[in-house]
Amino acid sequence: MTTLILVLLVLWAVFAVVGFVVEGLLWLAFIGLILLVATAVWGWIKRRTRSN
Repeated sequence: MTTLILVLLVLWAVFAVVGFVVEGLLWLAFIGLILLVATAVWGWIKRRTRSN
């Protein structure tokens, strides 16, 4: 599960960078950032509940 979360985080970060580099794809940057934060929070919550 941790591997999946890390892969998703990298994927969303790449989407965000591509969106900022290509001016016409600015919407992709915002979606990438939102998904990056959502996946990080989800992974953090899953990790906390598993350790308890």
